[in-house]
Amino acid sequence: MEIDNNQLLRFTTAGSVDDGKSTLIGRLLYDSKSIFEDQLEAVENTSRRKGHEGVDLALFTDGLRDEREQGITIDVAYRYFTTPKRKFIIADTPGHIQYTRNMVTGASTANAALILVDARHGVIEQTKRHAFIASLLQIPHIIVCVNKMDLVDYKEEVYEKIMGQFEEFSSKLYVKDVRFLPISALKGDNVVNRSENMAWYQGAPLLHTLEHMHISSDLNKIDARFPVQTVLRPQREGFIDYRGYAGRVASGIFRPGDEVTVLPSGFNSKINSIDTYDGSLDEAYAPMSVSITLEDDIDISRGDMIVKSGNQPEALQEFDAMLCWLQSQPARPRAKYTIMHTSNEQKAMIQEVLYKIDINTYNRNEENKDLMMNDIARIKVRTTRPLMIDEYRDNRITGSFVLLDDATHETVAAGMIL
Repeated sequence: MEIDNNQLLRFTTAGSVDDGKSTLIGRLLYDSKSIFEDQLEAVENTSRRKGHEGVDLALFTDGLRDEREQGITIDVAYRYFTTPKRKFIIADTPGHIQYTRNMVTGASTANAALILVDARHGVIEQTKRHAFIASLLQIPHIIVCVNKMDLVDYKEEVYEKIMGQFEEFSSKLYVKDVRFLPISALKGDNVVNRSENMAWYQGAPLLHTLEHMHISSDLNKIDARFPVQTVLRPQREGFIDYRGYAGRVASGIFRPGDEVTVLPSGFNSKINSIDTYDGSLDEAYAPMSVSITLEDDIDISRGDMIVKSGNQPEALQEFDAMLCWLQSQPARPRAKYTIMHTSNEQKAMIQEVLYKIDINTYNRNEENKDLMMNDIARIKVRTTRPLMIDEYRDNRITGSFVLLDDATHETVAAGMIL
């Protein structure tokens, strides 16, 4: 299988407090030699000052000084590293229950989720919560890292028992690809290098798994969607009559000559050219940013969508969605919010909260429907003008939206269209 060396893999890490997330990320960076010498020196000095033997790997990821002093990590921290095979972005999210919104933020664009389980404690409530959010956000790949195997004498039966526990409840979730890995982030077993202490485990270590994970097929290549961000009219020599529609391909593949429809107007045309700064292309696919020119002069503006004529999204003003409430103030019933969907901005209202979900038990709560921070609920939304939408499970870009508070311009909620 051919792997594109520049292919970017985004993954998120989740686990409860002290499951060793920071140590695992530190180990990945340290063993794959992705740390600058000055960072290494600073961490070695801090480790010595704290009286640790060797390097405290968790310090590589605990970015804020105050957090280091308290020994906890808050908010979402993004880390970048590269190996000869791939580029990576890690979204490190906290495990505490009050940070559900951070996990939703960090995981919304991820290809994979690493869920950490402490080998001594097995699957706990937090594990189920993180798996539920990963399945809700349709993260295509989940890797369950059974960490701290060194503290249970690297016993295979402990690992197998945890696999059984996880599979028992995850069978109810919509996740395509779940893998299991026994590791010790502290000692480095099965993180970058194979473990000599677990000869019974025949699989590849974590970094190898991440480098060779097939992610090209995670993209929707069938439904061609191009939300227009801006209209390009250069008005300079050689481009006097140029009118291009610039944006980022959300899904599908576009080629010159394709018959397309512009929504919401419904006008049809053909693609004349697909242009970039470096020249014209024979095809464009997600997530490329391009400018498209059409054979006909159609009135198109920001927020419109160019789609293949034979495959169109639904234009809806009312729809159901799963919503994660992000703001500390509760949702106001029937209040007006601004909805941002692709490049389209409209006014919207939460018509009704159908039920909230208890993310620890997956039970529906139809009694208490007040939306507070970190709540996840199924709701009905109504917008002033139709949006061109797909279901979130088919298209994570045209199937998602955020709500903004008009008074404060704060992002108050993230939604996934059902």
